[in-house]
Amino acid sequence: MLINERTTCLVVGGGPAGLVLGLLMARGGVDVTVLEKHPDFLRDFRGDTVHASTLTLLDELGLGERFAALPQRRLDRAQVQLDTGTFQMADLRRLPGAHQHIAMVPQWDFLDLVADAAEAEPTFTLRRNAEVVALLHDGDRVAGVRYRDRTDGTEHELRAGLTVACDGRGSAVREAAGLTSRSFGVPMDVWWFRLPRHAEDPVGGVGRIGSGGFLVMIDRGDYWQCAYLIRKGADAEMRAAGIPQFRARITRLLPWLGDRMEALTSFDDVKLLDVRLERLRRWYRDGLLLIGDAAHAMSPVGGVGINLAVADAVATARLLTPALRSGGIVPLALLRRVQMRRWWPTALIQSGQRLAHRRILGDKAADPGRVGVPAGPPDTAAPGMFDTSGAGAAPTGTVPFPLSMLKRFPVLQGIPARLIAIGPLPEHAPEWARRAELPATRA
Repeated sequence: MLINERTTCLVVGGGPAGLVLGLLMARGGVDVTVLEKHPDFLRDFRGDTVHASTLTLLDELGLGERFAALPQRRLDRAQVQLDTGTFQMADLRRLPGAHQHIAMVPQWDFLDLVADAAEAEPTFTLRRNAEVVALLHDGDRVAGVRYRDRTDGTEHELRAGLTVACDGRGSAVREAAGLTSRSFGVPMDVWWFRLPRHAEDPVGGVGRIGSGGFLVMIDRGDYWQCAYLIRKGADAEMRAAGIPQFRARITRLLPWLGDRMEALTSFDDVKLLDVRLERLRRWYRDGLLLIGDAAHAMSPVGGVGINLAVADAVATARLLTPALRSGGIVPLALLRRVQMRRWWPTALIQSGQRLAHRRILGDKAADPGRVGVPAGPPDTAAPGMFDTSGAGAAPTGTVPFPLSMLKRFPVLQGIPARLIAIGPLPEHAPEWARRAELPATRA
C-alpha cells in the first residue's frame, strides 16, 4: 500500500545541515519534515569539529549552555609537528567574540542536541529509517519524494512545496535529479582507526607531518580517533602488505604510540575515507535545492565541512522561510540567491584545500613504496597540532618560510585562526529563530 503525505518543506538527510535547517524553518512557522535514512546518528568517523562560528550560532538559538554540557575537548591553538620541530600555526585566543576555541564533540551528540530542540517545535517532524528511492514531479518541477520505511517496508509519497537535499556527498537526491558535480582531483585518501589513549598523552590532539606520512589524532578521552593520509588509490595495495607493516609505519612516525599498536588486530579496524573535492555548477532545480556536501563535497583539510554545511542551512532558512510561510512555493530566483550567497565562500575554501593538497599534503600521503621517516630526534609524548599547553619540541633545521613568519610575528597567527574557526562568511540566526538560553539537560 502506498501512503500519501504532504509537508511544506521536505529536508532529505538528518546531518548537521538538514537538522539545523529543519530547526530554523520550524521556528519560522514552516511545516517541515526531515527524512533520515538511519535509525540514529551513531556513525563512526564523522566530522566532529564545531568551530567558533557554529558555537556563536548555538548561542543565538539558545542552545549554547546545552552544547557546553556535552562531553568535549576544546582547542585554542593549532600546531604542526614536522621532522624539524613543532610550530604554532594559529592562535584562536586572538579571535573576536565569546568563543576563542574549536570544540571537539562526537557528531551524534551534536545532532541529538539539535534534533531535541527541533522536536520541541510544533511544525517539525523527524522521520527515521526513511530511505528516499525516487523524486516526485509535477511536470518539470520537483514536488517531493517517494521513500521507503526501512522498519516495515512500506512506501510513502511525501509531497512538498520545496525539497532540500542535505543527504551528503553520495546524495541520492542529486543522482535522481540528474545533477553533476565538477570534480577537483585530490592526491590522497584517509584511513580512519582508533588507538587507546593514555593519561600521560597530549591533550586535545596530535598532528604529525613527516616524510613518512601525515597523521592526525583527535582526543576522545579514552581513545584516539586517528586519520592517516594515504596516496589516492593505494588502499588495496597497502592493505595487501599486511597490518604489521602499517603498525610499523605509525610507530616510525610517532614512536610513543608503539606500546599500543597491537590494538589494530587487522585491517577490519581501519576504515577508508574516499576523499573527494567536488562542487555542483548549479545547486537547484525548480522545487529542489541542494546544500552542504550534497552541493559541495569538501576535503577533510581544516575540518570545516560541518560548519560550512551549517552556514548553508542558516542562509537557506533566512532567505526561503518567508516565501514558504506565505505560499509554500519558492521561485527559482530565491533558490538562485542561496547559491549566489554561499558559492563564493565555498569556492574560496575549496581553493585553499586544493592548494594544501598540492603544496603540503600531496607528497606526504603514504604509499606502498615509502615506509620510513628520516632519522632524527625521537618523538616523545610531546604536544602536536592541536595541543593547548603551548609547549612543544624545539625547532631544529630549516623552518618553512610561512611558519617562520608566524613564529616571528605571533599576531599573524590570528589570520589562519579566523579562516579556520570563523570562515569567510559566517551566518547568523535570523531574529525569528532566536531564543533565550535554554538550560542544559544533559550531563
